[in-house]
Amino acid sequence: MTNIQELTTNKQKGFDAQKPPKQELIDACVHCGFCLSTCPSYRVLGKEMDSPRGRIYLMNAISQGEAPLAEGSTQHFDSCLGCLACVTTCPSGVEYDKLISATRHQVQRNQPRSFPDLLFRQLIFSLFPYPGRLRSLLFPLYLYQTLGVQKLVRSTNWLKLLSPRLAAMESMLPKVTLDSFRDNLPDVIPPVGKKRYRVGVILGCVQRLFFSSVNQATVRVLTANGCEVVIPKTQGCCAALPEHQGQTEQAQALARQMIDSFEGTEVDAIIINAAGCGHTLKEYGHILEDDPEYAQKAQEFAGKVRDAQEFIASVGLTATLSPLRDEPLTIVYQDACHLLHGQKISVQPRQLLRQIPGVTLKEPMDAALCCGSAGVYNMLQPEVADELGQQKVNNLLNTGAELIASPNPGCSLQIKKHLRLQGKDITLMHPIELLDYSIRGLGIRL
Repeated sequence: MTNIQELTTNKQKGFDAQKPPKQELIDACVHCGFCLSTCPSYRVLGKEMDSPRGRIYLMNAISQGEAPLAEGSTQHFDSCLGCLACVTTCPSGVEYDKLISATRHQVQRNQPRSFPDLLFRQLIFSLFPYPGRLRSLLFPLYLYQTLGVQKLVRSTNWLKLLSPRLAAMESMLPKVTLDSFRDNLPDVIPPVGKKRYRVGVILGCVQRLFFSSVNQATVRVLTANGCEVVIPKTQGCCAALPEHQGQTEQAQALARQMIDSFEGTEVDAIIINAAGCGHTLKEYGHILEDDPEYAQKAQEFAGKVRDAQEFIASVGLTATLSPLRDEPLTIVYQDACHLLHGQKISVQPRQLLRQIPGVTLKEPMDAALCCGSAGVYNMLQPEVADELGQQKVNNLLNTGAELIASPNPGCSLQIKKHLRLQGKDITLMHPIELLDYSIRGLGIRL
């Protein structure tokens, strides 16, 4: 790993003039070090330059022309998970989220990648933000899993020898079921009983294909509590993955498409059930602030976005909740970083789960520590992600809970992977699915 002294020996290019990290935000850091204990990359790597404080030092050095924006500095920005735990912890209110976002867009524009790195990133950003392209892979993946090829690949370990990143991607592959091939939610779903609100629902990319049950549960919970649900079929990706990795033009194009898809729907709120997506949707005003046609639209759109749990907790449940089984059920809720740190939503999911009769909620150690998923981080930085995933699963299991509630598809895939690697068979569900089961009076078999 490089350090500041090594970087300053080579005064090459710095940040360009297009939205570099703001100096006033850099200067807000007093270098107290409170962020170090909560930073997952610092915990694993143990290097100052892989902490928020170290990265801010580096941003300042590049901004002042004392260090180059080069491969040596880029690796430290790449090691950041973007979990935003440091933002929650910082006593000085440093807006590290804005700093790392601006820096990543600078890196994407100005720092060439190695060919293998560029190729892998191109694969990710040409595939994951496009549900139609993902859908074309469903049948091959279904055969890959059902014919036993996946079992063979994982038992031989040859893929990891060929490419640790490809192996990490394969290890995260969710189970493809017949539900993955269905996309049968209507454009408009009426409420059950008296209409209280008219809301839009965003389906997501990975969510709509591999976690379609979560979308279906979300619609049922909303309609059961007096919401008319609108689902525009022209919606695409929310832009979270490209935005978090500095893909400026792609993120902006996807944001415009999403805004256009909801134009004229006259909804009271726009509901999202994936934590990372929700954080980006609420940032549309920032993403499109320089677009004269969309800046105002983006602000208005972002102002309507609500996480599903946030919205339901705020408007209140009107549907009757039933026990999930005859005997008490212990659940551990897993905080998704972009819900906890990005959107400041922590109490609401717990409040909703506690309203289900017979549920006891457990709290894990280090609840605020990232699980290592962080969008596509677990594919780009698999070694760090694996250590964090193992820690997270250990902490969840140590609660003795019988079921894990996870509000984000990336977190769910990461946790399921490390449960499998540890040989643990424990049910994992989205909190909205648990509310849906409770409202419908369905029992859960563990």
